[in-house]
Amino acid sequence: MTARGLTPMFAPRGVAVVGASRDPAKLGAVMARSLSAFAEAGGHLALVNARDDSMHPSIRAAAQSGPVDLAVICVPAAACPGVLAEAAAAGVRAAVVCGGGFAEAGGPGVAHQRALREVVRDTGIRLLGPNTSGFLAPATGVTASFVPGAARVRPGSVAVVAASGGVNHALAFALTEAGYGVSLAVGLGNGADVTAPDVLDHLAEDLGTAAVALHIESVADGPRLVESVRRLAARRPVVALVVGRHDVGAFAASHTGALATSWRTTRAALAQAGAVLVGDERELVDAVGALSVTRMPPCAEPGVGLVTAQAGPGLLLLDDLRGRGARVPELTSGTRRTLSGLLPPLTYQLNPVDTGRPGPELGAVLAAVGADPGVDLIAGYVLHEPDAVDVVAAARQGRTAGVPMVLGLGGTGEEVARNRAALRDAGIAVAADPRGVAAATAALLSDARARAAAQVPFVPSVPAGVPRDVTGAYDEHEAKDLLGRLGVATMPRRACADRAAARAALAELGGPVAVKLLDASVLHKTEIGGVHLGVVTGDDLDAALDRLDAALDRLDAAGARRYLVESMAPAGIDLVVGARRDPVFGPVVLVGLGGTVAEALADVTVRLGPLAPEEAAAMPAELSGRALLTGWRGGPVLDVAELGRIVAALGDLLTANPLLDEIEINPLRLGHEGLVALDAVILTRKADDAHPDQ
Repeated sequence: MTARGLTPMFAPRGVAVVGASRDPAKLGAVMARSLSAFAEAGGHLALVNARDDSMHPSIRAAAQSGPVDLAVICVPAAACPGVLAEAAAAGVRAAVVCGGGFAEAGGPGVAHQRALREVVRDTGIRLLGPNTSGFLAPATGVTASFVPGAARVRPGSVAVVAASGGVNHALAFALTEAGYGVSLAVGLGNGADVTAPDVLDHLAEDLGTAAVALHIESVADGPRLVESVRRLAARRPVVALVVGRHDVGAFAASHTGALATSWRTTRAALAQAGAVLVGDERELVDAVGALSVTRMPPCAEPGVGLVTAQAGPGLLLLDDLRGRGARVPELTSGTRRTLSGLLPPLTYQLNPVDTGRPGPELGAVLAAVGADPGVDLIAGYVLHEPDAVDVVAAARQGRTAGVPMVLGLGGTGEEVARNRAALRDAGIAVAADPRGVAAATAALLSDARARAAAQVPFVPSVPAGVPRDVTGAYDEHEAKDLLGRLGVATMPRRACADRAAARAALAELGGPVAVKLLDASVLHKTEIGGVHLGVVTGDDLDAALDRLDAALDRLDAAGARRYLVESMAPAGIDLVVGARRDPVFGPVVLVGLGGTVAEALADVTVRLGPLAPEEAAAMPAELSGRALLTGWRGGPVLDVAELGRIVAALGDLLTANPLLDEIEINPLRLGHEGLVALDAVILTRKADDAHPDQ
């Protein structure tokens, strides 16, 4: 079925609760109570229990009493496949299985989930779950959830798509408390049929949804998720929270029966698709709420104008935004002249603009900042002081066409809640504190930058000169030969079949040199003593070769012993760059601080490949240690265009060679003369194991 096939699930004409019960503690009774509002609104609600004469004896009988599009199945796991098949035979087009005991439980549960999939495959019925707490569609009264209080979630324009039913409800409650409400809130559970891309495709056509909150624990089909997010983000904002920054894989697997996905790769993929990334659920609510109210035009480098009526909260806001990489430009002299006529002389007016206290001039101050040519968005904060200023009227007065506003309104009580609602109704995003304003502002900026990037689409095409013959095993010398074909610089070197050849290489190259094992099967030579640096004399060389032979003896390595003698590179900053095939998302490229501590630092950034050199050139700016690449204390300056060319070339190489699994340059030394590859690893697979993404 297409994504439109989810309409019978989320907007059904009638619902049957299979396994309904009079026992208030049982799932079937809870579900019947949750769906009572649907019946009160005129929907057809049918209760099914063959052992209760007051209910329908079967789904078929329920369907004969009125239209039934959705079956909510509340029976033990072993019975669910049969009930699902019966529902499909009765013409029911969608079902929810909330109970557990499936893949997440292991054992027989795996077979039960497999049987559900077989019914879906054979009949076309859509299935949400199993192992989910259901979904909420407040506007239509469809509360297919067993969570107490779910029916009190108010309608709104934010949709939630969550891997976890618990997170789904937590976000729905938080959005209601924040004043946004939800249009649809879906907990995917084990995702035996309906997965995140299905719901996202459905929401792309939903005019009642203004923004989408996406919660990810694992991904089964990376390319499909990316395509669904890209399609949806072109129409309405998507804000994503990805679980798994730390070691949670075992718990995640037991939670849904699926493997946790690489956190870094998933975030990179979603960002490339146009999603806004957040770090926690509170930030998710502030971000998606703001984007449901307003959205910036596409802008590559948007500037923020800050206005605060209290200096302390304004400083918190500025500090948070600086940490998020927001650009806060100094206001023009013309804007400052206008502000000087509105504000006392001791107030700070360069940006941020501190009004000292909220007063009648607040609206004019906001308007002046919004009119500044360097300002694309206004972020502000004010405490609720009704005797000093009408914040709602001031914000309306201060709006500038094409310049969205995010306003923090601090305070408590019913009047504050009403003012926040009035601001939202006026198209002004609202938060309760400086952190919320920063999260909302950062979300608007990220969305605007992503949309600007999407206006220049990249059409992947492998350049004609990229090698297409990468097969078999590669030692370091052969890997560097391949890099040379890609235009990557290496140091002068000689591959040596014996000690005599190594001595000749030292004489030819001159010291100092690095002496290494040359063996395709040894990937991390430094860990076994397979690299010796600073070799100058013949005695140094003999000692180094003795240690290399001893390392091979410890490995019990058979076959000929070969060595690489290579000129030492000048000192510099070490990077790691590479391309590999992610098992979920396919080809990815990586840039990070490298050398022997690359894994310990984990200061890396990732993109899906292949990608344009221009996009690859932007990757170093995301590194925590990026200052090291810009001439730190007289050090070398990175040519980002050259690095982008190298990274893009690695992505192209991976795309052009289906048997290539991974290519990594570590370190890629940045010196005053440019970039030079000091080590390289290439991993391939056999021809009968070619990747399906090729």
